[in-house]
Amino acid sequence: MRKIHFIAMGGAAMHNLALAMNENPDYKVSGSDDEFFEPSKSRLAAKGLLPEKTGWDPSRITPDIYAVIVGMHATNDNPELIKAKELGLKIYSFPEYLYERTRSKTRVVVGGSHGKTTTTAMILYVLKKVGIEADYMVGAQIEGFENMVHLSKTSRIAVFEGDEYLASPIDPRPKFHLYKPHIAILTGIAWDHINVFPTFENYVSQFKRFTDLIEPQGRLIYYDRDPELVEIASHIRKDIIAFPYHTPEHKVENGQTFIKFRDEYIPLQIFGEHNLQNLNAARLACHALGITDSQFYHAISDFTGATNRLEKIGSHGTSVAYKDFAHSPSKLRATVHAVRNQYPDKRVIACMELHTFSSLTADFLPQYAHCMDEADVAIVYYNPEVIAHKRLKEIQPEDVKKAFANDKVKVFTDTQLLKQELESLSYDNSVLLMMSSGNFSGINVKEYAMELITKH
Repeated sequence: MRKIHFIAMGGAAMHNLALAMNENPDYKVSGSDDEFFEPSKSRLAAKGLLPEKTGWDPSRITPDIYAVIVGMHATNDNPELIKAKELGLKIYSFPEYLYERTRSKTRVVVGGSHGKTTTTAMILYVLKKVGIEADYMVGAQIEGFENMVHLSKTSRIAVFEGDEYLASPIDPRPKFHLYKPHIAILTGIAWDHINVFPTFENYVSQFKRFTDLIEPQGRLIYYDRDPELVEIASHIRKDIIAFPYHTPEHKVENGQTFIKFRDEYIPLQIFGEHNLQNLNAARLACHALGITDSQFYHAISDFTGATNRLEKIGSHGTSVAYKDFAHSPSKLRATVHAVRNQYPDKRVIACMELHTFSSLTADFLPQYAHCMDEADVAIVYYNPEVIAHKRLKEIQPEDVKKAFANDKVKVFTDTQLLKQELESLSYDNSVLLMMSSGNFSGINVKEYAMELITKH
């Protein structure tokens, strides 16, 4: 039995890998973190993997450990990491270990500034419905999949969401540089993670490098309406075959989207041009894996989406509520546009939280210009305490309003005042869209959204 120890095990991806490894009787899993949050805390506890004490303890690192996996939350001076180095143990970042476990498999990697999770989820959903086993790592929960990570001895395919953020504190490479795909997807490039990639040019270069790392005779599937991707695709190695894609033919009737396949219009559970583009990318990847278009379209028809990605919370009378992860400018614009197109006769009430490092950086704020123009009511919230915690330059509500370049935008920095504003609105014949990678400083978004749309 091989002993595997996780440093900073509590993260979303890390705890899912720990759970996946724990299912294999060949491995004995242990781990540590300085804090555990839900749902990882309960999920680890249910499998007996939650350590008795939180915090770091170098005595946990022993010579008989086969491998140590380090999460991004750890730092270079972590005492367990230092001990592992002193003992000369094998140390992997999360993506490095996934590659090591799938070296002999056909790897599909989905990269891009937006749509990665949904596109990855679509591929996995179709593979499962047609009976093809796959290893995987995806950034959100998918219906029908217990974990966000799965590794198997018998699968011949691995499908990974390829995040461009850094691999670990001891490995400054972007995660998706480590996977070396046979089939690569790039959904689009919109500047993000400015704490790591200080210029747009530097950010774009990471995607160029990603295509350089595609395995020989590989495939690149890319969105051909993105000028940066078109430029990258025009300079790929000659042994790589490029497959462009764009928005497929479709129609919207009575609040439902239908996609055209031959002479048939197939009803979908998802909507929005960005999701249809994701679907087209997933179709091309599945085709490369031997799945026919007919199999794909009929399998994807009941796909409802990944958690927090235009996730329908519920409806009441003429009102409906959605929750979305949108926080970057490109995601925000695409999500608002999707809801506007799907519900042309309803009032769109859009509320978003600036929560990430990039979104709370004064120099980055102008990237949000006109992102919420298609909303009838546009509300932006941020917590000044989060800015202070991230040690960023203070920003003022008027700076945010100016950055969005929209007179309709109202900016709030106090959760109670935000709730007062939301509770003052009428939700008759409206779509409420709550968007954040956080929780608006302590709001249970799903419960609160349902309270709002059912209060009249």
